[in-house]
Amino acid sequence: MDPVRDAAALVGERYPEAIAAFLGGSVLSARRTATSDLDIVVVLTGPPAPFRESLRWRGWPVELFVHDPASLEFFFGKDAARRRPTLARMCVSGVVLAGRPEDTAKFRERGTAVIAAGPPPLSQPELDRHRYELTDLLDDLAGGTDPAETAVISWHVWTATAELALMLAGHWGGSGKWLLRELRDADSGLAQRLVSAIGDPALLMAAADDLLGRAGGRHWAGYRAGG
Repeated sequence: MDPVRDAAALVGERYPEAIAAFLGGSVLSARRTATSDLDIVVVLTGPPAPFRESLRWRGWPVELFVHDPASLEFFFGKDAARRRPTLARMCVSGVVLAGRPEDTAKFRERGTAVIAAGPPPLSQPELDRHRYELTDLLDDLAGGTDPAETAVISWHVWTATAELALMLAGHWGGSGKWLLRELRDADSGLAQRLVSAIGDPALLMAAADDLLGRAGGRHWAGYRAGG
């Protein structure tokens, strides 16, 4: 199975009018697995874009992200605001499947600018909220007596710690497997500590508390959010 050939065939059959198309994701890397999908960005001049669709094609699971130029720009900004430049990365690092060189270059250049600008700075209210939420989770973890609840709370502590670490580092974030990949890129030492702490609440609490110390410490009493 050739991901580039099959992705190009899909675009050619379903969207022959596309002004640009890119294949991105892990399927192009050494991280490809038996369940990797084809992440395809298609740019049309207008309707039926924008929409997202999941489908099967030649044995591949496919995620289609179909946009027009305006919606592509909108979602570049939306992804950047939530600190996950997924769409921009697919355009920048993906393989070109369709489109004139001048059009594909334009979308790549815009995506490159979004990624280079980095995530928005962490504001004080955001920092306070994340410290509060992680502190609350740690209190729940310390007081847990149900093994199943402890496992669930531990996962939330793990995630909240990784997310806060990435924000403090001014680094792009991620979800699922990409959360760990981003953390390994930003702070390999903390990433290893958190991986080693899986299944060990005491180690997890120690790692989370060390990170909170860098952020100003635990924060619960006195926290106030407007609105």
